[in-house]
Amino acid sequence: MTRTAHAVPRILIASVALAALASGCKGDDKEGAADSAVKPVVAANTVTASIEPFAHIISAIGTVVSRPGRYAALSAPSATRIAKVYVSAGQRIAAGSPLVEFEQVGFNAAANAAEAALTAAQRNYERAQRLGNEGIVPRKDAEQAAAELGKARTDAVNAQRAQQLSVLRSPVNGVVTKMTAVLGAPADAGQVLVEVADPSAFDVVLSLGPTDAGAVHPGSRVHLTAGEKTGGDPLGDGNVASVGAAVDTTSRSVAVRVTVSSPKRPLRLGESVYGEIAVETRPRAVVVPVEALVPGDEPGSYKVFVVDAKGTAIAHDVKIGGRTATRVEIVGGLNGGERVVTQGAFGVADSARVEHPAPVKP
Repeated sequence: MTRTAHAVPRILIASVALAALASGCKGDDKEGAADSAVKPVVAANTVTASIEPFAHIISAIGTVVSRPGRYAALSAPSATRIAKVYVSAGQRIAAGSPLVEFEQVGFNAAANAAEAALTAAQRNYERAQRLGNEGIVPRKDAEQAAAELGKARTDAVNAQRAQQLSVLRSPVNGVVTKMTAVLGAPADAGQVLVEVADPSAFDVVLSLGPTDAGAVHPGSRVHLTAGEKTGGDPLGDGNVASVGAAVDTTSRSVAVRVTVSSPKRPLRLGESVYGEIAVETRPRAVVVPVEALVPGDEPGSYKVFVVDAKGTAIAHDVKIGGRTATRVEIVGGLNGGERVVTQGAFGVADSARVEHPAPVKP
């Protein structure tokens, strides 16, 4: 009886303690839930998505080339040897100036022999025609003589042409861009020995994919810089002169020729050029800085964080159109006028609170 009487208070004390402990745990749970409900705060800059004209730009890499008809690559007319070299690379020359002279003996002898053969063929033809008309020789002999005369004339013309080309002369006013002729060295037919180009008639040929090339039209404005990427020395603006009608089988690209009327500096034949072609200007495009773009959940997708009136950043999936080095056109997901996060966007989570969300002018 005594043990039972003492046990009851102990049980009550234990129950009270458990109740107090349970009450404390519930309080801790409420505090944890409250803590978990607090949104993370991040520091980021914002701008207003503007509505403005936006030029759709296509970028491409190209090379400085000579304009057709203002460039020449010259070689020997036949196998021979170099007798004289009149000019060097980089030298400015006038049309008709001698460049390289080959040994003359062989060309002169060939021209004289061809002329003599032509004279003999002419006499033989006249004799065969006379005898054929008189019925002394068969008609086929006269026809054979006519064929031999035609061949002799062709040989004579070719020999005279080779004799003329035994001294290579510049066909254009320009600059010697390449010289490989060496005095006394042999030269084969078709071996390019000297190249001449008019530096005032250099164009830029850009290489575009078939899809991009389909959006480019003659007359489109092109901004050109030196090198193979944006940020190079400015070379000036040009206009698309022509768009190739065929795809190059090797590079799978289409050639777009650009004329540059007033380059900021002389173009160098063969140098690499980076071109930006303005193919279309949309008068009311939604535009944001490039820094506002964040990779989306799917490969190749993008999103931006829009800050609402309470300073909460909400992720919006967007579809982009054209873009430049600093700006991007949004064609889906924004209407314009929204405040979007720029610097610090990669550190923002959906529904995070943004410190100092006041927009700045883009």
